[in-house]
Amino acid sequence: MFSGIVEGTARVVKLVKDQENLHLTLENPFPDELAIDQSISHNGVCLTVVSIEGRNYTVTAIKETLNRSNLGQLKEGDLVNVERSMKIDGRLDGHIVQGHVDGMGKCTDKRAAGGSYFFRFEYPFDIEMAKLGYTTVEKGSCTINGVSLTVFNTTNNSFEVAIIPYTFEHTNFQNIEVGSIVNLEFDIIGKYLAKLRSFDNV
Repeated sequence: MFSGIVEGTARVVKLVKDQENLHLTLENPFPDELAIDQSISHNGVCLTVVSIEGRNYTVTAIKETLNRSNLGQLKEGDLVNVERSMKIDGRLDGHIVQGHVDGMGKCTDKRAAGGSYFFRFEYPFDIEMAKLGYTTVEKGSCTINGVSLTVFNTTNNSFEVAIIPYTFEHTNFQNIEVGSIVNLEFDIIGKYLAKLRSFDNV
């Protein structure tokens, strides 16, 4: 479980295909604090640390993860947003994030505004999935590349977010341009409520 408050970025140092899996080796942004079997969010995807060597660590993404996320598009040198799992006694500064990416979206607009930045994202719309909570609501929450954000100017298949300078500088939002593909995780509470409502006529 995560909060969507990204702790930093990790640079990809090696990518190794292994049949349908992808082993990702990244620079360790948490020296002396990682352990094998620990869960870390990578661009919003929960992955398990499988090995640690010096300043680097490795995680493995399976085919399903690669199909649903932008991890398969990473190249050596790319920055990945990372967050360690939430402490049970910590503050929930973002929102409840599972690290189970629902799909991908595309940046369709990026503009600077008085020191901050506005981004617009579009995602494939499916009415049946939307009925199950796979959508956004005005002033609701959505996780983009692991970053917990409030959305606005929502439509059936798009929304906008505002990024403050700190978030821009400390996440890979600094590298997102029009056409960039991002990972999306919709609000889990909305999914549960939508699922429960689907039983009303049962």
